[in-house]
Amino acid sequence: MKFKLEPKKLIQIHDLMIKSRVLEERLIRMYKQNDGYFWIGGPGEEAFSVPLGMQVKKGFGLDHDFLHLHYRSSPIMLCMGAEPIDSLRQMKNVASDPYSGGRNFANHYSKRDWNVVPVSSTIETQYLTAIGTAVGQTKKGCTGITIVNGGDSGTAEGDFASALVWASRPVLPLPMLMIVTNNGVGISTPHCNQFGGDSIAARGNAFGIKNQVINGNDVEESWFALEAAMKYVREERKPFLLEARVSRLYGHSSASGANFVPGEEDSLAEFEKKLEAAKIMTRAQMDKVREDYNATMLEQSKSVKQEPAPSGDTIYDHVYYGQKGRYW
Repeated sequence: MKFKLEPKKLIQIHDLMIKSRVLEERLIRMYKQNDGYFWIGGPGEEAFSVPLGMQVKKGFGLDHDFLHLHYRSSPIMLCMGAEPIDSLRQMKNVASDPYSGGRNFANHYSKRDWNVVPVSSTIETQYLTAIGTAVGQTKKGCTGITIVNGGDSGTAEGDFASALVWASRPVLPLPMLMIVTNNGVGISTPHCNQFGGDSIAARGNAFGIKNQVINGNDVEESWFALEAAMKYVREERKPFLLEARVSRLYGHSSASGANFVPGEEDSLAEFEKKLEAAKIMTRAQMDKVREDYNATMLEQSKSVKQEPAPSGDTIYDHVYYGQKGRYW
């Protein structure tokens, strides 16, 4: 196996993939130990989400990338600099949770300083809100782009279709990188029973939207496809629809048990085989990375258990921007 990316970059990607996987597994353990009410996340999608997060133009305002994410996006946030302990805080619903003050599900991120729009539990509504930031970026005339991601089943929603329409209007094409991570099943409904056609990405053809299907379980294929798609959207100021075929290693959510699913391709395991074969990392080095993150996040989870829950008098805070207390 010969890599195109330099070894230093590959080692960084591996570190972030391990960090993301260990975080999700820790969140699942917390849920099963009654230290959280609900889990939903994206273990198995690291080979795609890590390269995405590493290439985001992070910052605040229209000149930087806006992210309209869904609840399987923890690797993206970690790559941007998020701390795992803050995800543990949201799982435990403690007041120190910086994303929702302890009042939302796990992996429901929100960070204004990084243009990360609040994650919604309702599927695919993010494709509609993404239209707004993309319009703003177009009217300003900047290099920032709008990145929106969601799952395959959610594309059956009208929100996704509306985004295709709005992004592709000749009078005002929008700089939107529209991503669909296709894991082949929606909760319990197989993809093949829900959609006609060979791909979701091909729907972009009817709207004149450039599109591509990639193997999201391959690190380098994901890296270079994202690099090219971002460059296109950033320079051409037009939409791009990217479908990444990924795996779902622990089922849909805690609603389906959050148990490991045998037979799914594990992108992390496959990447590690290639790293070892290319003599970039040894098995012992890779195991050490996992051991260190496991130990750190175990201690962090113990610490989070001692932190206080949000006070009842803060329940109305942040319903609207800047709001404190009741608004009537």
